[in-house]
Amino acid sequence: MANNSLIGESLMYTINDRMILVQIFVSVFLCINLLLITTLLLKDFFYRTMRYILFALILVSDCLCLIMTDILLILSYFRCIIQMWLCISIYIVLSLYTFVTPVTLTAMTLERYVAICMPLRHGELCSTLRALHCILIIHGLSFVPCLVFLSIFFASASRSFYTQARVCSVEIFILYSWQGHIRSAMCQFYFLVMFIAIVFSYVKIMKVAKSASGENKKSSWKGVRTVVLHAFQLLLCLIQLWCPLIEAAVLEINVTLFINVRYFNYVTFILAPRCLSPLIYGLRDDKFLLALKSYVLCGLYKKKSNSF
Repeated sequence: MANNSLIGESLMYTINDRMILVQIFVSVFLCINLLLITTLLLKDFFYRTMRYILFALILVSDCLCLIMTDILLILSYFRCIIQMWLCISIYIVLSLYTFVTPVTLTAMTLERYVAICMPLRHGELCSTLRALHCILIIHGLSFVPCLVFLSIFFASASRSFYTQARVCSVEIFILYSWQGHIRSAMCQFYFLVMFIAIVFSYVKIMKVAKSASGENKKSSWKGVRTVVLHAFQLLLCLIQLWCPLIEAAVLEINVTLFINVRYFNYVTFILAPRCLSPLIYGLRDDKFLLALKSYVLCGLYKKKSNSF
């Protein structure tokens, strides 16, 4: 009994340490994203450029995902129960913005493709109005998996289920194993289409980069690197969809191993992709970096950042 008690206390101590570490990560990433969003709001130039508008959408989406997943993590850790209607509301928002980030990444990749491979049509295809239309399309496409999955859930669940109070998690919406298979199949289909779009853009930009010269060559190769980073970020988002299947299999083997795997998956495939956006499309962009320096250093770089 004493040994079991010590093991339990040791396990809780490890989890507490990890919870604190996760809260630090989430706080840091949220502060960075909010700083970048504030920077985007300071310059009119960013409002008129499609790639910065989409970049702002990714930052907002990442912030919402970080906040919602962290709330669910805390509720799950402390075994807090909430009403089903509130859990469904949280799931809708989280599901929507889980897809908004990768779909927006694909749209940003296609914008780079148009800018490098079709420069004469870039102004027409990537205008501010088209960017707003693109945001609506992104949200529409991102909501389809959630709509289908919830429709299946509502058709399968009994009326008493909605009046219950439970610990909120995605798993409680999967009443039958085939529902999980449908959800997984839809997610894999979405990410397959997005990955094909990114590979197509990469191949086309590579061809232009090899044949370009001077400034065009430099811009093209920068576009190639951006597309590669987008593909890597999308791959992390794709692996996130496999995590529940892996965790369910591990849970049947060992509880402690399940806790370790779930913590690793959360940090690697949920937190990590959300912190790559500032590095990929923020700090690597010269104009945005100058504006960021100007804001952070209280106008010290004002003259340089006003040059665009």
